[in-house]
Amino acid sequence: MAFWIAFGLLAAAKLWLAANLPLFVDEAFYWQESRHLAWSYSDVPGLTAWLIAAGEGLFGHSTLAVRAPFLVLGALVPLLVVGLAARFADASAAWQAGLWTLGMPLAGTLGVLALPDVPLVFASAAALMALERAARDDRLRDWCALGLALAITWLAHYRAAMLMLAGLAFLVASPRGRRLWSRPGLWIALALAASGLLPLLAFNLAHDWTALGFQMIERHPWSFHADALWQPFEQAVVVTPLLYALLLVVAWVGMRRARDGAPWDLMATVGGTSLLAWFVFGLFADAERFRVHWPLAAYLPLLAVLPLLLREQARARHAAWRVASLLAAVGAALGTAIVLLYLGAAAAPGGSAWLAGHKAYPSHFAGWREATAAARGLLARDVDSRMVLVADNFMLAAELDFAFDGARPVYTLDSPLNAKHGRRSQLSLWQRDESALRALAGRRALVAIDETALRERERQPWLEDLCRRLGPLQVLQRIELDGGRKRIAFATAIVPAHAGGAPCSVVGQRMAEEAQRPAQDSAGMR
Repeated sequence: MAFWIAFGLLAAAKLWLAANLPLFVDEAFYWQESRHLAWSYSDVPGLTAWLIAAGEGLFGHSTLAVRAPFLVLGALVPLLVVGLAARFADASAAWQAGLWTLGMPLAGTLGVLALPDVPLVFASAAALMALERAARDDRLRDWCALGLALAITWLAHYRAAMLMLAGLAFLVASPRGRRLWSRPGLWIALALAASGLLPLLAFNLAHDWTALGFQMIERHPWSFHADALWQPFEQAVVVTPLLYALLLVVAWVGMRRARDGAPWDLMATVGGTSLLAWFVFGLFADAERFRVHWPLAAYLPLLAVLPLLLREQARARHAAWRVASLLAAVGAALGTAIVLLYLGAAAAPGGSAWLAGHKAYPSHFAGWREATAAARGLLARDVDSRMVLVADNFMLAAELDFAFDGARPVYTLDSPLNAKHGRRSQLSLWQRDESALRALAGRRALVAIDETALRERERQPWLEDLCRRLGPLQVLQRIELDGGRKRIAFATAIVPAHAGGAPCSVVGQRMAEEAQRPAQDSAGMR
């Protein structure tokens, strides 16, 4: 009963948030991808776009429709953990595992945003359950379910590679896992899993390995950076400190008991290997973008066996464990509540104004409604409806495109952000980049310019370069948002046939100078 009460309350809160929270910039770009359905894209595989297209096909055009399939998948993850735990524990422990999953902020709020992590984590949990069944019963249907779930993880994100590594660790490091190599079902599962790679390979082969190059080479420095040693502290914050500590203990104890067989060999090996691998990977990988959500799937097997370890300690009358588990549960519930309240404040008009006043508003949700209203008003003055809508980076372009429901093309200048986030080649494929804009030479353009999108050291050169790219700019309106952290200017220009070499206009210089006021840097979630 406690699980279903928490489940219902959390589902209602997430539903309200999904309907009222402005679209995150990555969500807006995935929505653009859903309007150009393909097997894969330059940033991620196709599943996220397919889910968004399904949501809008069923419910029409809205933020809630975009997020609806992700809400469903996110809500199913705790139920999958319950089902997994029920395989090796009694009903009470299984429901406790589900409660722990609901309480962990990363898992409890999963599905509010339409991001690839949602189908990735869902399919990861399904794959883990199928592997547990197959390892015990060796039934063909379980092996097939495993293969299909792993194929879905590949269709969700390239980070599925980490799941394969964790599964390999179980197959190599545990006696039960090593015995599975002789089972035909394992090879059937691997063949089915490999089918999920085919769309990714097809896209990369057709487009000079653009997507794989971005995910594996361009976005990562592949050199040690000491600041990544703080990863455990970051994880302790987003998981909540005591729960994070308990899960690390579960991983450690489970690894030591792996030779005892199920469930410790599978759960601890998969969970522990994933956490360790993500930590090592993070020491050399991309540290500029938001990445604390990457290890989420690694916690699910540990959450499934956590009630077993707590029960063992309670039977041994270890009072410290009972106190720690109680405090961890309270801390996790508070952590999830704080995240929900924060997102709720960002979604509510009064709350968003308060957060902006305290410079605490999530910047990638900020300003899109105001920018859309300004663009609509300025475009309404275009009597012959021939004005071209242009944004200076893919984020602003995607948000404007979503707001106009694709009714008019939105072109994007070749901003450094497009390459940084792996979207440059995709815009080129859609013919919505600066090169495609040149074909409209001579047309008047309304140019939306996010003056604070780039880092401070990059901002002035980019804004001054706008004059070279577009010629003289006449600023019509400038809006200041999020307590001054975000500034969006709207200007008109005549689209030139090619970038010129003329010096920046006085207007452009003034724009660059005003944009030097401090503003928050941008970071994406991929």
